[in-house]
Amino acid sequence: MFLILGHSCSNFFLVFLVFTVTCFKSCWVLYGEQVQGGDGPHKSATLSSFIYATTVLKPYEWRYISVDLPPWFSSVTIALESSIGVDLKRIGKVSTLPMICFREGSPPLPDVYNTSLTGLVIDRISNSSFGGSQDLQMVEKCYPMQKSVSLMLTNEQIRPGIWYFGLFNGIGPLRTQSKMINRGHSYSFSGNITVEGCTNSAMLGKFCNQTISLLSCSDTYISPESGIANMTPCGGTEESCLDVAGSKVYSLDVVSIAEKIIITALNITFTQSQRSNGAINSSGHSLMCYVRHGTLPQPQLYDYFADINRSPLVIPLPRLGRWYIKILPANLSESTSAIQEMNTTICYSLEWQVLRCPADKAGLNCTTAKYTLQTFLKRTPYVAFESYYLPISGEVSSGSASFPLGPLLSNSSDGDYTWTFFLLDIPDGAAGGNIHVRVTSEAKISGEIYARYGGFPSLSNWDYFYSNSTSNSNGSMFFKLYDASDKSVSFYIIYARGGTWGFGLRHPISNRHSSTVETTMSISLERCPEKCSSHGACKSVLDSSGLTFYSFCDCDRRNGGFDCSVELVSSSGIC
Repeated sequence: MFLILGHSCSNFFLVFLVFTVTCFKSCWVLYGEQVQGGDGPHKSATLSSFIYATTVLKPYEWRYISVDLPPWFSSVTIALESSIGVDLKRIGKVSTLPMICFREGSPPLPDVYNTSLTGLVIDRISNSSFGGSQDLQMVEKCYPMQKSVSLMLTNEQIRPGIWYFGLFNGIGPLRTQSKMINRGHSYSFSGNITVEGCTNSAMLGKFCNQTISLLSCSDTYISPESGIANMTPCGGTEESCLDVAGSKVYSLDVVSIAEKIIITALNITFTQSQRSNGAINSSGHSLMCYVRHGTLPQPQLYDYFADINRSPLVIPLPRLGRWYIKILPANLSESTSAIQEMNTTICYSLEWQVLRCPADKAGLNCTTAKYTLQTFLKRTPYVAFESYYLPISGEVSSGSASFPLGPLLSNSSDGDYTWTFFLLDIPDGAAGGNIHVRVTSEAKISGEIYARYGGFPSLSNWDYFYSNSTSNSNGSMFFKLYDASDKSVSFYIIYARGGTWGFGLRHPISNRHSSTVETTMSISLERCPEKCSSHGACKSVLDSSGLTFYSFCDCDRRNGGFDCSVELVSSSGIC
């Protein structure tokens, strides 16, 4: 079995690529259009346009299409035509259902669990299928395939980055099983994807008409009201004025791991024109602050919000990347028409602070230990991007793929438990790989493991976790637990997104140097979970951009499943 992935990227020159796949006797043709310039500061331009030639999917075959959306994209148009249209009122077995799935950052994989299918939506895919508060890095959505799929998604709905669409002609354990005959129906599809972007980098929005003010972070800035110990702040201030019906949008880049962002409005004044009657009651006004990671916030769609006329907005453990901040004046005691008639101007000084701990510390009080893990490539022939990670520490030897936890654990906390944090980077080209975490101990394991993309985890903010055999993320779409005994834990994060990952160990405080119990941990990047359970071959495919590898198990005739762990035919030949 073979996967082909069409990869969209922004180019300022004509690209012509043809890929011929002999095993499917078909080819994909990708065209990249030259960028067209806009005729004004609020115009958009075509960044890329790719055509996907007609491709046939036999039973249990699949394809991935990736779309690379740069930070300045305004919209992406996706048009797919297929030879099959599923009647939503007559859906039979899900395992043979042609479907389309999408996910942010990594390829979708709808059959990690045989019975969950939590991402399947029995409806037609549409523009409203995207956006919302659900994090589409951690989940996927799947829809029955339609004869015609037409989407136009804006930067107010989805974040920039790489988005993946998967087209499947049947899912489940049979998808990866080696078969002499593929029984079922084939279908074909074709399509094109066009990405539009703003020609002015200071403008965003679906119409490229929203001015963005970039906030810089000065390491020498010290807030006059900052009394935070142990942390190193960077920040700044900016004076702004708005009419009472207006708004302003800022962007702030978090380029290194931070403990919190604090946004405050200082020196707020309300000025009313002479043609308005009466005085303004300042206490009745609100200066709303909406914040969203990666894309523009809206009053109905945001990650954090606060009335910064009353208290600062605090973002704990912010993810790496660009944050957008929207300031929107509001009056809680007046109607909209009355506010506009007042012709009121609101002036304020916006203050922002990004608080960071010293290089070897982490946590909201900078009292817990933090270690950056170094990448060591595995010497595995013909396998790309397999590696393991070890702390950059004099207390750990690089002679093994695992490391002892005892010398590294934090021993400072106000309570009975504390945290120890680890940071590692997954190459962008390895988004089709899997993070394998394993902990073994001579005694019963008493700690918990939390993982989060783009920042450190906490008890209230994590992507995946393991506490014990009954309390963990097992059953979520991209977490697979293989061992949960008293003295050993082993799990995989499936198709982990490229970038920075933070791992946190929450453990009891102990005397780490006097402990005689040895506990070791290993974190590695592997192409296929559990080496396909010794029932198949791990195959890696280079995508059409030549930059990303995707791996999957090609199972033998008796086994199936994404990791070949499902027995489909017993040794006696009975299914």
